[in-house]
Amino acid sequence: MSAPSVVIVRGRGVCPRKGEIAAPVLARMYDRGICLLTDQADTAAGLRALFSPSDRVGVKINTIAGRELTSLPDVTLPFARLFSRIGIPEKNVVIWDRTNRELKAAGYTLNAAGGGLRILGTDTAGVGYGPEPLIHLNIGSRFSAVMTDLVTASVSFAVLKDHGLAGVTAGLKNYFGAIHNPNKYHDQNCDPFVAELFDAPPVRTRHRLTVLDALVVQCHRGPSYHARWAETAETLVFGTDPVAVDAVGWRLLERLRKGKGLPTLEEEERPPRYLLTAERMGLGRAAEADIRIVEDEV
Repeated sequence: MSAPSVVIVRGRGVCPRKGEIAAPVLARMYDRGICLLTDQADTAAGLRALFSPSDRVGVKINTIAGRELTSLPDVTLPFARLFSRIGIPEKNVVIWDRTNRELKAAGYTLNAAGGGLRILGTDTAGVGYGPEPLIHLNIGSRFSAVMTDLVTASVSFAVLKDHGLAGVTAGLKNYFGAIHNPNKYHDQNCDPFVAELFDAPPVRTRHRLTVLDALVVQCHRGPSYHARWAETAETLVFGTDPVAVDAVGWRLLERLRKGKGLPTLEEEERPPRYLLTAERMGLGRAAEADIRIVEDEV
């Protein structure tokens, strides 16, 4: 099996000031990341390699930490609009998370059924969670109807953060926001639960792409926002192997921790062991030597 590619793109000046995004730089980061990941000459061709014009695409974000540590609308809306380049109507793209309250608190304007991109929480009237738990390995959860009914293809668009229990929260753990009872799955450093949730059919059959938002990384005291440990890294990470992307994100987070004089997650007895579990389950590659890392700067 060939090594999966993970693309790291740094955008110099993409975060000129706190809470601001330089749109032209961000656009170049998306174009470069998708082209390098797919070995295509342009973004549209790259997206066509991953998605079909008939797809209904869900962009799962994470708004639990509020405006200070969420992929802001200025970041995710330009990404979601890229799908129009391959003929996916904006109405067939949904940016979503658990609740409308969290989305609004993070700066999003809800749009459940109108024209253009849809932006909604699972708690939107008429959406909700499935009526019965889906049982898969150690997982027993009701899944958001966004995952099971509204979309055919999923992007995990996750903020890269330290996590007090899991060690790292990134693309895989982002799907904890797709179930009604994520509180059940935090024992044992969230292992094996992060891997087993991703392996559940509603997620595994739809996931196509991970994008890690490492523009600002919470490298300690996460997953909530603490200004002292929030490091501006001006980086996006792209990949189709969900385990490899998160493994690369983990190492990026460790480098930031080292730069701040912090111990490693292993030393704090909370490395993301679920990545090794995910690898054993055949969900992707976790070892750095098994991953083709491509780095660029725009």
